[in-house]
Amino acid sequence: MISALVALLVAAVVGLPTGTDVDYQLGGASEPAANVGIVVRDRTDPPAAGRYNVCYVNGFQTQPNEKRFWRKHHELVLRDAGGHPVVDEAWGEFLLDVRTPAKRKALARIMGRWVRGCAAHGYAAVEYDNLDSYTRSEGLVTRRQAIRYAALLVDAAHQHGLAAGQKNLAGFDGTTVGYDFAVAEECGRYDECQRYVDDFGDQVLMIEYRGEDFLATCTGFGATHAVELRDRDLSPGGVHGWC
Repeated sequence: MISALVALLVAAVVGLPTGTDVDYQLGGASEPAANVGIVVRDRTDPPAAGRYNVCYVNGFQTQPNEKRFWRKHHELVLRDAGGHPVVDEAWGEFLLDVRTPAKRKALARIMGRWVRGCAAHGYAAVEYDNLDSYTRSEGLVTRRQAIRYAALLVDAAHQHGLAAGQKNLAGFDGTTVGYDFAVAEECGRYDECQRYVDDFGDQVLMIEYRGEDFLATCTGFGATHAVELRDRDLSPGGVHGWC
């Protein structure tokens, strides 16, 4: 009975719609423009009515405003030899400790609860951020450990009927662990867009933060993919541009 239910939920997963635009709203929700069919919002915000909604979950690092929560789960935060949390300095986020099967399972249970909330609120998909966090782990986390954990996150999404999105690590074919689509930030700036397309086809959302990169990405991929120009703060009243 349980396996049949899981199979039913996986079958219900719906991929990204094509031929429409995306609005990347992690800095706060705003009314999407009429041309937007896909909206990405933080898991703490409600989905946008009448759109395909992607729920943002920071799967591999902590959110800056969730430090109290992670203090209660301090054993799941990656620490260096001195016992200090390993930090992604660019964002002030602690890295999560995915080095052992037990810790990966414990973290996946936490993420699974958040994903269940996304599904209950009406989201169609989840974007798991920071698959590449192991590259900032001071050599403590391996690529293999990160990918094994990613597979658990994908399973959690599918168990709740949500498509699972890979974020970061261009060149890794996330479909091998079940990812359904990818979110590519600044792939134009770093010449990575084609690497995502090679693995995910038209199931790639492309977000740029500089005008020249946006124009280049539009030229190369705007006819086949959802591409948006946003301000780095992703503020509700900030830049929203499409090809």
